[in-house]
Amino acid sequence: MKFRFYEKFLRTRSYWTIHTYLLDNRIESELISIFVAYFLIGLVACTVGAMAGLGGGIIIKPLLDMLGHYDLSTIGVLSAATVFSMAVVSLIKARNSNLGIDRGNSFFIAIGSIIGGFTGKGIFNHFVVNSGMSTIIGIFQSALLSGLLIIIYVFMRYNHRIKTYHVQNRFVILCVGLVLGLLSAFLGIGGGPLNVAVLVFIFSMNTKDASINSIFIIFFSQLSSLILVATSTGFAPYDLSMAWFMIPGGMLGGIIGTNLVSKISNRWVERIFNGTLLMIILITLYNIVIQLI
Repeated sequence: MKFRFYEKFLRTRSYWTIHTYLLDNRIESELISIFVAYFLIGLVACTVGAMAGLGGGIIIKPLLDMLGHYDLSTIGVLSAATVFSMAVVSLIKARNSNLGIDRGNSFFIAIGSIIGGFTGKGIFNHFVVNSGMSTIIGIFQSALLSGLLIIIYVFMRYNHRIKTYHVQNRFVILCVGLVLGLLSAFLGIGGGPLNVAVLVFIFSMNTKDASINSIFIIFFSQLSSLILVATSTGFAPYDLSMAWFMIPGGMLGGIIGTNLVSKISNRWVERIFNGTLLMIILITLYNIVIQLI
C-alpha cells in the first residue's frame, strides 16, 4: 500500500458538491491519522530502544508487519533509517552523560556485525526479492524472531544465576559480531536484544552499560544496511513516504530515551528491557497467527 499526497479531484464551481467536500476531508483526516501513527511508532520504539539498548527495529518491524501497509523489504529500509537516526542522536547525547562505551570490544562486534549484515541481507534479498517467497519468509522470520526473543527473555530474567564471561580474544568477538549481524539483517531488525544479551554474557556488563554499547553497535550495522541498499537497488523502488514522519520520531525518541536512561537505575533498565520483550513476543506470535490464517 503506497501513501502519497494525492492531487485534488478536478472540479469547477459548477460541479462542486457537498458530497465531494466531505469525502475529500475524510481522506485528508485519514491520512493525517496515518502520519501521526507512523510518527508515534518511531517515537515510542526509539525512546524505549534508546533506554534499553533495543534500538527500535525490534519494535518497529512487528508493528509494521501488523499494520500490513508495506512489504518486508520496505519495512526493513524504513526501520533501518529510523533506527540509524536514533543511534546518531543517542551517541551524541551519551558523550555528555555518565554512560560508558567500551569502544574496543564493541567496535570489533560492530565490524563483525557489518560483515554478517551484508551476508544476512544477501540471503534475505535472494529469498524475498529474487525468489518471490515473501510470505513464507515472513512467517519464518516471525517464528525465528519469537524463538530468539523467548530465549533472550529467559536469559536476561535469570542472568544473575547464569555464569557470564570476560572474553578478550578479538577473533572470537569478531565472530560473535558476524553471527549477530547475519541474524539481525535477515530478521530485518537492528539487533538490539541480541546485542544486549551477548554483551551481558561475554563481557559481564550490566544491562545499563550493555544498552548504550548496543546502540553503538547498532549505529554501524544500520549505517552499513543503508549503504548496501543505496549501492545495490537504490532507494527508488521503495515507498519511503512515511520516513518523513518516522525519522523525526526516531530522533526525538533517541533524545528522550538517552536522557531518561542516564537518570534511572540498572534495575529499571532491566525491567524496561524485559517488559518490552514480552510485548514484542506477543505481537510477533499474533503476526504468525494472522499470516497462517
